[in-house]
Amino acid sequence: MVNLPVHSRKDMYQVNPTKIIALGLNYHSHIAESHSVKVRGFTAEVPSEPILFPKTPNVLIGPNDPIVIPKFLNDYGFETLRTDYEGELAVIIADRCRNVRPEDALKHVFGFTCMNDVSQRNLQTSDRSGWFRGKSLDTFGPVGPVVVLAEDLADPQNLRLQTRLNGKTVQDSNTKHMIFPIPEIIAFVSKNFTLMPGDIIATGTPSGVGAIKHGDVVEVEIEGIGILRNPVIQEDMQ
Repeated sequence: MVNLPVHSRKDMYQVNPTKIIALGLNYHSHIAESHSVKVRGFTAEVPSEPILFPKTPNVLIGPNDPIVIPKFLNDYGFETLRTDYEGELAVIIADRCRNVRPEDALKHVFGFTCMNDVSQRNLQTSDRSGWFRGKSLDTFGPVGPVVVLAEDLADPQNLRLQTRLNGKTVQDSNTKHMIFPIPEIIAFVSKNFTLMPGDIIATGTPSGVGAIKHGDVVEVEIEGIGILRNPVIQEDMQ
């Protein structure tokens, strides 16, 4: 659970979803870098429908909270440990809804915020069950810095999205480049799962993902929302 200020209002919003549903491979540019990510199930093929995976609510942290790379990863003896940043636009659902039509989808949106879909690549590749564990480790889902209400964001499908690592821009795209736009995403997700108030849908990341390590600082900036900033620490180096 994370408390974030609501843009244009003086109150706070309690980010406390029943579930977090994320999209994989939702930007052509990210698909094109599949050779460098080297994760099972990550190919150059453009998906015919949204690729969904879960992140559990324990991932949530707020602005300036540390992303913690857990020390137990060292026990596996991976040749190279790789944990990546992934800057994304996150959608927060307003009400209980199911089988939403695309043309009605935005009516069910409470607001939008930035999200860093932190991903542990070694587990994504080695776990027989798939991406679940590598996406859901503690602190692997920073959100913020604010929640912008749906009515205050003119066009969520045309927002510049940037990620910076230690001040250097590593991702620079626009939400207009999504393969599946936000209304289609909400419609598809709600066909599969009943959405509840506060649930989060992470809409995918563009190209430029890369590794983070102890001492790094990651910033995800989305036009009209602001800058989500988080330091990175290694658990056994605190």
